[in-house]
Parts: sequence; C-alpha cells; structure tokens
Amino acid sequence: MMLRGLLLTCARRAPGIRLVSSFSNEPAIPANLILPPGLKDGPIKFQRPPVDLSRPLVRSCKHPVPPHLSAQTVWLETLDEQEEEPTSLVQLHPDVFNVPPRIDILHQVAIWQRNFKRISYAKTKTRAEVRGGGRKPWAQKGTGRARQGSIRSPLWRGGGVAHGPRGPTSYYYMLPMKVRALGLKTALTMKLAQVYRGLFPGRQPADSFHLTH
Repeated sequence: MMLRGLLLTCARRAPGIRLVSSFSNEPAIPANLILPPGLKDGPIKFQRPPVDLSRPLVRSCKHPVPPHLSAQTVWLETLDEQEEEPTSLVQLHPDVFNVPPRIDILHQVAIWQRNFKRISYAKTKTRAEVRGGGRKPWAQKGTGRARQGSIRSPLWRGGGVAHGPRGPTSYYYMLPMKVRALGLKTALTMKLAQVYRGLFPGRQPADSFHLTH
C-alpha cells in the first residue's frame, strides 16, 4: 500500500523531476541560497600562503587532545604590519577552535549578553499618584452626564495610566554555564574559519597569544 501511494504521488507531479534531480550533478543547495565568496568571506586584501608544517612551532597545544581530533595549526601573525609574511605556527585546541557551528546557541548567548544587565527605568503614574482629583466632578445623579468620581481617572485627559510600566524593571536571567561556554567556542571557531589568522599583540611572549577581531 505504501509503495502504491508513493507511485501515485510521483505520477501526479511533473514526470521525472524528483527522480532525475536525485541522480543529476546539480548541487544539493539551491543556487539562490549559495553566497558569493566575496560576501561570505569578506573582502580579501591579500592571499595568505598555505600552512607550512615545516616552519617553527611557537606554541603547542598543552592540553590533551582526544584521539579522534587533531590540533588546529594556524599561522602566527602580528598587529604591527599586516602585510608581513607569517613565519611561525601555533596550535589551537580543537575543542575550542573546531566545534560544530551552533548558530542557535550563538544567538541565545548574544541575546543573553544584551539583556541580563538591562534595567528599564520607564515608569508611569497611576490615578492615585497624579496630583489632584480628590473631589467628585459633579453629582452622581440628576445632571444627565456620565457618572465620574475623579478627574484623574484613566478615562480623562491628564489622568493616571491604568496598565503602564512600573520601573525600574530588571531583565536579568542566566544561561547555563555549558551553554555560554559552547557559545564562546562557536564564536571562536567561526572567527577562526572566517579570518584564519592568529593575531599577536606586538612582540610580546607567546604566552600572551590570543585571538582578536
């Protein structure tokens, strides 16, 4: 029954579209979703040479690397002269600089960083806080007008606000430590894949090596 339903479904569609496309050499991603190299990687000012493993290794990965992974070897460059040819290498731990890109985790961490320190000071006055309005505007009956008890009612111009903000309001919340750490690893992995450079602040010792924007 399942095979018969599948054949009927394929027969209703345009003949040969799905079957031919699965055996053709067309890319799996549609052409409109493929980004051009200049937009995806950014403008390339100069072409970096491929990593030469025969060059001296300035900093090796001190922490143990799992057997199914390998340390990331990248060029060590300087901030003094960007056009200078790199001459040495460094090793980066794959658990930090070679993790699967989790865009959802990166988005959660970015939203958390913007909100966990946010405090809103917006505040409005209620009818009890607005000055005046203690006397009844007119009698309850006999005037033909709608009954009113105060000129500071939310229905009146110049009255209080019924459901306005009552600040200061804190938007503090905390993500789990593992989620924050994975977001940082994802950012470092994507930055290394995008820029592919180890930046070195001046001529400091190798212990001060860090990856920067």
